[in-house]
Amino acid sequence: MRELFRLMKKLLGILVLGLLFNFYISVQAQDSPKNYLKGKFYNSVKNYFLVATQEMTDPRFKNTVIIMLENDEKGAWGLVINKPLGSIPLSTLVYKSKDATIKQKELYNVKIPVYWGGPVNKNKILILHSQEYKNETTTNFKNISISSNYNILFEIADNKGPKEYLVIIGISSWGEGQLEGEMEREGWNLSEINLDLIFEMDNTEKWLNAINNSFIRL
Repeated sequence: MRELFRLMKKLLGILVLGLLFNFYISVQAQDSPKNYLKGKFYNSVKNYFLVATQEMTDPRFKNTVIIMLENDEKGAWGLVINKPLGSIPLSTLVYKSKDATIKQKELYNVKIPVYWGGPVNKNKILILHSQEYKNETTTNFKNISISSNYNILFEIADNKGPKEYLVIIGISSWGEGQLEGEMEREGWNLSEINLDLIFEMDNTEKWLNAINNSFIRL
């Protein structure tokens, strides 16, 4: 009888410890939803490439490479860099002002290569570019910048813009914990940002290069 009591006491102790451990893990996850993945805390994916794996189930993101520009407690966002839409006349990208100069009007027919940046804010135009260029809308990130006004588009059409650039329409964004869930399902890997990959490499080669150099940062 005593032996049975000792065994039950031991089992109860193990059960209590298990419950306490699970409670601790759940509290940690609730306190830090932005950085919780597979039972571990991980650093922000900001300033990395997000690379779709073969496990990606969303056809919109098949074989995509996304430069991640933010990841905090509210969510994450970035820009797809390897899905060209073709070349579009400047007049389609900018507001045709009645006050446009003769020079600006002459540039309306210049075609500019444009990329699909993601399914959110489909009409939003952002220019991802090298850091030697700057205007009043420019935001700097790690070794790269973004600008967002019409002036830079006119300058690009006139060959006076940044040395290297991608004109991107739309963004890719995730709500709180959404991206982490997709990473947990192994839909994404991470890769170090490579400026040559962004601006110099053929679009058909970007994903293969990024996935071959990818990892999960836990």
